[in-house]
Amino acid sequence: MGLQPLEFSDCYLDSPWFRERIRAHEVELEKTNKFIKELIKDGKSLIAATKNLAAAQRKFAHSLREFKFEFIGDAETDDERCIDASLHEFSNFLKNLEEQREIMALSVTETLIKPLERFRKEQLGGVKEEKKKYDKETEKNYSLLDKHLNMSAKKKETQLLEADNQVEQNRKHFYELSLEYVCKLQEMQERKKFEFVEPVLSFFQSMFTFYHQGHELAKDFNHYKMALQINIQNTRNRFEGTRSEVEELMNKIRRNPQEHKRANQFTMEGYLYVQEKRPAPFGSSWVKHYCLYKKETKKFTMIPFEHRSGGKIGEVEVFLLKCCTKRNTDTIDRRFCFDIEVVDRSVMPVTVQACSEEDRNMWLEALDGKEAVRVCLANLNRANAKREGSAQLDKIGFTILRKCIYAVETRGINDQGLYRVVGVSSKVQRLLNLLMDAKTCNEVDLENSLEWEVKTITSAMKQYLRSLPEPLMTYDLHGEFIIPVKSGSPESRVNAVHYLVHKLPEKNREMLDILVTHLANVSNHAKKNLMTVANLGVVFGPTLMRPQEETVAALMDLKFQNIVVEILIENHDKIFQTLPDATLSEPISVSVSPPNAPPRQSRRQGQRNKRPVAVYNLCLELDDSDSLSPPKECTPTGSTDSLSSQSPTAIVPSSSPQMEKNNLITESSDLTDWVANLSSQTHSSMVSWMNVQSSTAPSSITPALSSFSFPSPARETDSPAEGVVSRKARAVYPCEAEHSSELSFQIGAVFEDVHFSREPGWLEGTLNGKRGLIPQNYVQFL
Repeated sequence: MGLQPLEFSDCYLDSPWFRERIRAHEVELEKTNKFIKELIKDGKSLIAATKNLAAAQRKFAHSLREFKFEFIGDAETDDERCIDASLHEFSNFLKNLEEQREIMALSVTETLIKPLERFRKEQLGGVKEEKKKYDKETEKNYSLLDKHLNMSAKKKETQLLEADNQVEQNRKHFYELSLEYVCKLQEMQERKKFEFVEPVLSFFQSMFTFYHQGHELAKDFNHYKMALQINIQNTRNRFEGTRSEVEELMNKIRRNPQEHKRANQFTMEGYLYVQEKRPAPFGSSWVKHYCLYKKETKKFTMIPFEHRSGGKIGEVEVFLLKCCTKRNTDTIDRRFCFDIEVVDRSVMPVTVQACSEEDRNMWLEALDGKEAVRVCLANLNRANAKREGSAQLDKIGFTILRKCIYAVETRGINDQGLYRVVGVSSKVQRLLNLLMDAKTCNEVDLENSLEWEVKTITSAMKQYLRSLPEPLMTYDLHGEFIIPVKSGSPESRVNAVHYLVHKLPEKNREMLDILVTHLANVSNHAKKNLMTVANLGVVFGPTLMRPQEETVAALMDLKFQNIVVEILIENHDKIFQTLPDATLSEPISVSVSPPNAPPRQSRRQGQRNKRPVAVYNLCLELDDSDSLSPPKECTPTGSTDSLSSQSPTAIVPSSSPQMEKNNLITESSDLTDWVANLSSQTHSSMVSWMNVQSSTAPSSITPALSSFSFPSPARETDSPAEGVVSRKARAVYPCEAEHSSELSFQIGAVFEDVHFSREPGWLEGTLNGKRGLIPQNYVQFL
């Protein structure tokens, strides 16, 4: 049962039961007051916890924003770029969420805490003040009544009448106060229901608003989340493909390290222990050196290096080799030793110790010493033996491909995991042997025979393509296919691949057309066979493209091979059925490595251009001249940005005396740079650099190259084409003017009267009668 109502008529009686009912009302209001006080305290704690949570979330978001992924190689795929940017997106999501949380925290203060505090202080506090007055008047009333009743009846009539009037007035005042107090008590009992609950409702409304905002953010984030999941899945699939290739390479090298030794400019390199003689009492010590030898120049380089001392590199010593002699164990108390005599040293020969007998024989072979083992010749013979009996791009090859494709499309186009599920290796090899034999090829029935499973047929077809002496997309064009897909817009990538496909030999292009048309058909049934374009790219990227030299650095480009195959499948009609636009594809997508427009130079900030125009000019000239064929190991696998760091004396006719002089200077300086940066640079990057430095160019391209000067990385104001006489230039990227002093133009626009502006990184020229500023790295000089 609830509280009993307080009747106004009972105020005049002021009975004990009336007083009990008043006391019950007072206890209830006191309990309500304490509850509201605790609730306000808990609300403030909630706000503090919310602010702490917001601070922790913001710190977490900041950590996500600050972290940057590093990648192996010189470029990332679009999927990897999206994954890299995802941390920034996550950070933004949390930031937006915390902004809504802060709004909620402020709302809690305004809608819950302050109203409750106001109700407690003004309303419940007012009742307390009324109670004090009521208690005080009660005491006064009944004290006066007691005193009045104790008056003697013998007092004068006037005194008694005066006392009666005083008591009556006091009683009326008390009754009025009692009525007001009773009214206030009952008012508070009713008021508290909405005065207390309404702020709590507002609090929950603010919470619902916060969660609704979070829901809206999640809905907006959902599209990005789905796209990111696809990016992650594509990257995971490419990772699995790359990992299997890397593991295969690792196992090959484990079985025969010397056969898979990387080709580079040095004839021999490795660790040797060099004997350093000391005064008589101390004998001699053996210090580990990393040694490099180049037979063409007879330069022998020794670099002291000890792994256990923190990897500190000692002073480099370079000298010319005179001869090399093997040391027998009867002349020295150590195995695997040999002596090195140098031209420019008057001291005794340097005694060094190899790591094994095989290692010593290889050093003796390289240094033209005695008892040399012709390892290189043996490896060459083994490599030639491997090439014998391999698949060929001939009539039988086309028959194999067509028979396999027809069987797959007839029997298993909807099989899940088509081309990913592999067949039994023994059955695959038996089928391939039958297909590659001209006598049995036509007798093999793949369409109707149950002997050959679909997975066996698909594996045999992939094995045939991998067994070709050269991949279907050739070694020569491998790097050119990889470069344009590392950056640029999707359209520019398609144009570049389109152009390069038509540079393939006719047979290669014909077979590639047959295969890609089939793969496009497979991808059209992806809902059933689950083989999307991305999955087919993972399967056929290593099959159709592979580098001539198997290295980890080359395998890191495997993901870009997959992208090339994806482009072929998605655009097979355009690529194979139409001729490329040579004026667009060659200079922009192929010769100029990054097809997307580079950032323009800021005239306010004065930053250096990232891609000097001379680099584009060089690429275009080299592409126009088919006579230049650098060695495979020095073909760049990444962006041509690296060309901007090469010396202008790197490419001169080999017959020039200046070339020999420059080579000596270059080799010495490059070796020093390599040693100074050994901890941060890979050996492959040094090899590519040194090979380009020592490469020679046919005399037919010398006049073209002589018209270009290369910018020095250290000088911002270097002109990338100061040697160009013509004052005409052509746009290689479109540009939208950001200021009235700049020119807007499209690709292929020709500028007249072009010269360098006083603004670093900008040119001045005339287009369609209007003169203005042109970003220097958006054009090439004609």
